[in-house]
Amino acid sequence: METFSSLVALLAKRAETQPDARAYIFLSDRGAEEAILTFRELHDAARALAARLGEVTRPGDRAMLVFPPGLEFVVAFFGCLIARVIAVPMMMPRRQSARDSSAAIMANCEPAIALTSSAFAIRGDLQERFSREGLQWLAVDLDTTPAQPAADLPLPAREDIAFLQYTSGSTSEPKGVAVSHGNLLANLEMIRISLGNTERSTYVNWVPLYHDMGLILNTLEAFYVGALCVLMAPNAFTQRPLNWLRAISDYRAEVACCPNFGYDLCVSRYRAEQMQGVDLSSWKIALNGAEPVHAETIKQFIETFAAHGFDPRAAFPAYGMAEATLLISGGSRGAGHVTRDVSRAALQAHRAEAPADAADSQTLVGCGRALEGERIAIVDPDTCARLPVDQVGEVWVNGANVAGAYWKNPEATRTGLHARIAGDDDGASWLRTGDLGFLDRTGEVFITGRIKDLIIVRGINHYPQDLERTVQAAHAALRANCGAAFSVSDEHGDETLVVVQEVERTERNRIDGAEMKGLIREHVTDQHELFARHIVLIRPGTLPKTTSGKIQRSLARRLWSEGRFEDLAADAD
Repeated sequence: METFSSLVALLAKRAETQPDARAYIFLSDRGAEEAILTFRELHDAARALAARLGEVTRPGDRAMLVFPPGLEFVVAFFGCLIARVIAVPMMMPRRQSARDSSAAIMANCEPAIALTSSAFAIRGDLQERFSREGLQWLAVDLDTTPAQPAADLPLPAREDIAFLQYTSGSTSEPKGVAVSHGNLLANLEMIRISLGNTERSTYVNWVPLYHDMGLILNTLEAFYVGALCVLMAPNAFTQRPLNWLRAISDYRAEVACCPNFGYDLCVSRYRAEQMQGVDLSSWKIALNGAEPVHAETIKQFIETFAAHGFDPRAAFPAYGMAEATLLISGGSRGAGHVTRDVSRAALQAHRAEAPADAADSQTLVGCGRALEGERIAIVDPDTCARLPVDQVGEVWVNGANVAGAYWKNPEATRTGLHARIAGDDDGASWLRTGDLGFLDRTGEVFITGRIKDLIIVRGINHYPQDLERTVQAAHAALRANCGAAFSVSDEHGDETLVVVQEVERTERNRIDGAEMKGLIREHVTDQHELFARHIVLIRPGTLPKTTSGKIQRSLARRLWSEGRFEDLAADAD
C-alpha cells in the first residue's frame, strides 16, 4: 500500500480518488440508515471543523471527544488530526454514575476544549461533570461547508501525537497512551496484512468509538483500506444483538469484530425466527479480542450460526492493547482458530504441558502470532530474562506500533514502555504488557491472565477468570461474565478467596441465598481445591467494569473492603 505521513494525507487522497464512495453509515436502533458520509463529505466536514478549532486552539492542545453514538465523533477525530490538536476520546458518562474516570483523565491531559454533538452540548450535567477552568465547549455537526485553503494547514509529522488513548484501568488508574501518527500508520498496516483486507472489505461495528477496538480496528482500519464502515450504537447491540448479524448480512460485510462477551450474547439471544433471511457467508473475519477469549464461546457461536452460513474459518482470536496502538497478535484470513489442551496443575506452576487426565485438562485459545515487523517475547517478570517456549511469563512487545510515552507519566513510560530484556545487547525497548502468557513452537501466542489479578493461595497460582467461570457454571441464576474473584489477606496474613457475583434480575427474589453460596463453595472447592471464604451476591449492573467490559477486579476488591457492595443474601453467611 502507498505510504503516507499521516491519516490527514490519506484523507485528502481518499477524497480525491473515492469522492462519492460511502465511508461511514450510522444505523438507527432499528437498523435504518440514519446518517451517511462519503469520503469527500468526511474530508470537507473535518476541514470545516479544523478551521473552527484553529480559531480557539493551538497545535498540541488537547481536545476531549465526548460523543453519543453517531458520525459526529468521526468528524471530530479527523478534524483534530487536521488541526494538529491532540484528540482524547472519552466515554459519555452515565447521568447517575459516580464511578467514571473522567476526572482523572482531565487532570492528566488538561484539555483546552471539549467537543460533543449539538444535541448534547446543552446537557447541563455533562458540562458539570467535565467542569474545568477555561474549558471551552464546541458543538460538532456533519456540516460539509468548504473550509479554508489547505496551504494554511500544515500536515502533521509522523512523530507528532495523533491522540491520547487512555487505558481501561482494569488494574490501575487510567494512563494516557500517546499514540503518534507513525504508531497509528504502522499498526493500521500491520492489521491490513494480518486481516487481508481491501477496499471491498466492508465493516460492521457496534463497539464504542472511544474504545480502541471500535476506533482503530474498525473505524480507522476500514478508512485506511478505503472500505465502507457501518456503525451502530453499543446499546442497540446489547438490546438486540442479532441486529448486528442482520447488518453483516445486509451489507455483505467481510469484517466484524467484538469482545468475547458479544459472541456469547448473540448465542444466548438466538431466535430462529429473528434470523430469517440472514446470510453470514460474506463474513471472513470474526475477530474476537479486548478480553479473554474462550474456546467454548467460539464453539457455541460456530454451532449456532453455521446454519446461517457462518464459516468456522472466519473465527479470528486476537490480542492487543492501547500501548501497542491496538493489535499485537492475530492469525490470517481463512485460517480459523487454534486451541490447545493444557494441564491445569502445570499452568499453576507457569508451564504449558499436556494434561494428566480429563480432570486436569483446560482448553486455551491461541491469539495468533506477532504481526509483520513486530517481535513478541515471553519474559520472567522478576528477572527480565527471556523464557523458552511453553513457559508462562509476561508478554513483552517490540515494534513501530508501540507508543513512545504515557502522557506526563515519565516513570510509567520508563518502566512500562522502555523495558530491556536481560542479556539482550541490541538496545531494543520493549512494552511490558502486564499480561501472562506463553508462546508455542510455532510462535502462537496464548494469554493466560493478568499479573496483578493472579490469585496466589498457599503458593499455588489461580487465574481469576477460571474461578469466575466455575462460579457462573454453578447455577443459571448467576450472570455470565459478571463476577469477580480476588484474594485478600485475613487477620493472620494468609490469602483468602473472595467471590463477588451478580444474580440475574429475574432470579434474585427466587433464590435461597444460603443454598446458592453453598453451591458456589462446593463448585469452587471441587474444581480448584480452594475455599471461597467470602461470597457476595449482588444486583445486575453493579459489578465495576471498564468501558470495554473487562472486570475491574482491583476496584471490586476495594469496594468489597469498604463494604460498598449490597449483598442480596447478607443473612446467609
